[in-house]
Amino acid sequence: MSRTNFDTLLEAGCHFGHLKRKWNPAMAPYIFMERNGIHIIDLHKTVAKVDEAAEAMKQIAKSGKKILFVATKKQAKQCVADLASSVGMPYVIERWPGGMLTNFPTIRKAVKKMANIDKLTADGTYSNLSKREILQVSRQRAKLEKNLGSIADLNRLPSALFVVDVLKEQIAVREANRLGIPVFAIVDTNSNPDNIDFVIPANDDASKSIEIILQTCCAAINEGLEERKAEKADSEAATEQEDQPVKRGRRSGKAREEEERAPEAE
Repeated sequence: MSRTNFDTLLEAGCHFGHLKRKWNPAMAPYIFMERNGIHIIDLHKTVAKVDEAAEAMKQIAKSGKKILFVATKKQAKQCVADLASSVGMPYVIERWPGGMLTNFPTIRKAVKKMANIDKLTADGTYSNLSKREILQVSRQRAKLEKNLGSIADLNRLPSALFVVDVLKEQIAVREANRLGIPVFAIVDTNSNPDNIDFVIPANDDASKSIEIILQTCCAAINEGLEERKAEKADSEAATEQEDQPVKRGRRSGKAREEEERAPEAE
């Protein structure tokens, strides 16, 4: 059953590509036609690709792994922050910190520094500092929070990246490619889909278009998380049931021994 609806994508304007002169020829398989100098994306292909991506993301979430969402363009920021956090996934909506994936230990150090500032503030260590020093520390904390707060819980490299606008986020895509991390992305007609593992051909400039696609993917992630939770509960219940017959078995064995001894006594 399809997760996405053709008419919903049409209403959201997902089919509007860029001007013909700005197109990337590699996107030709996903272009339906040209109208008034603008390329129109084939939404039948978009529906299929969104479903394919959503299913893959569901499996990643079900296995307990993280997907990092990346969108630093204005139209996508708030939407990505809201939807990614609703399913407990990390996201980057400010400037992409160069080397975030390829130099991950350094990024983790910065996140730990933020946690350390919080700890020292809480235990009163900073209370002896001058106002100026406290101001410097709080500014540093605010800067770290802005850039890295949303990835504070990312203790290891993500298992996948979800990118809105591969042209704008090409550094992130390059880093993921280098490390062999699969990339899911909304790809417009002016972008190159060759380095993307799961291409979702759609308008990456309209906030409504971005939101519809993200909602579908995050709903799939949520399904994966729920299934993981259910399977965990089932396995725990099964383990408990396995433990119980063992105890009953021991008692019945003892009873059998007593029965066997009874004729001997006669």
